[in-house]
Amino acid sequence: MIIPWQTLDPDTLTNLIEYFVLREGTDYGEQEKSLADKVNDVKRHLMDGSAAIFWSELYETIDIKYIK
Repeated sequence: MIIPWQTLDPDTLTNLIEYFVLREGTDYGEQEKSLADKVNDVKRHLMDGSAAIFWSELYETIDIKYIK
């Protein structure tokens, strides 16, 4: 099930994105980005629809996934 990012409390959304960014461990190239920059990048993707928040009822987990 997709959870609209707009329905989440702003603090909850930020915490979810921080968890996602820290868990991902993604390499951002030669120049490392700050946590705030990474969070803002994910927020931009959620706002433009290229990423979404998914809730799994089966596993009772929440995740952010990029949509192609």
